[in-house]
Amino acid sequence: MGTRALIITLDGPAGAGKSTVARRLADKLGLKFLDTGAMYRAFTWAALERAVDLRDSAALVRLIRGCLLDFDRGRVMLDGWDITDEIRAERVTKNAVFLADPPAVREELVRLQREFGREGGLVTEGRDQGTVVFPDADFKFYLDAAIDVRAQRRVEELKKRGEPATLKEISSGIADRDDRDRRRQVGALKVPEGAIIVDTSRMTIDEVVNELLERIREASR
Repeated sequence: MGTRALIITLDGPAGAGKSTVARRLADKLGLKFLDTGAMYRAFTWAALERAVDLRDSAALVRLIRGCLLDFDRGRVMLDGWDITDEIRAERVTKNAVFLADPPAVREELVRLQREFGREGGLVTEGRDQGTVVFPDADFKFYLDAAIDVRAQRRVEELKKRGEPATLKEISSGIADRDDRDRRRQVGALKVPEGAIIVDTSRMTIDEVVNELLERIREASR
């Protein structure tokens, strides 16, 4: 099986390590990497910066269609501006739900994601990549981890950015987000049919990447 046409999806809840693992996996296989979480964050950041009403789905769709989003060597570029660091702020995280929930907005972002992966050769991560966006993907993985582990990872990330955060606050936020993601009307978080489930709670990033690579190689022999 040639890797250039592959589509590999990684789904799972926040803090399971999807973005880092997907990026490294793509590098190992020489494939493109699509960070859908960064996509949602980028447009959330744009809406906040441009004072777009987050409850107006039509306005959000117009915003998305009017922006040029690109991923350049691991950097997130919006209309030529590098916003890689800005989209990791907690205010963006808390407001991303306004782009994730409305069906019309989600449909627009799914369209962009499918366009990005139209020619294959892609590793993509998110909540609905193996269920909605690329249901016929060659390999589907579902990464999970205990809430306390995921919360601790987020706290450490925020501390590195100089943003105050408590484990209790972040744990509560993650639990609420998990619940919203699983109850979402469109693109709900769930294990894709045929997906390989990997619990990353006690694994390093390298261990997770190696586990996925081995699964892919086994199936490709």
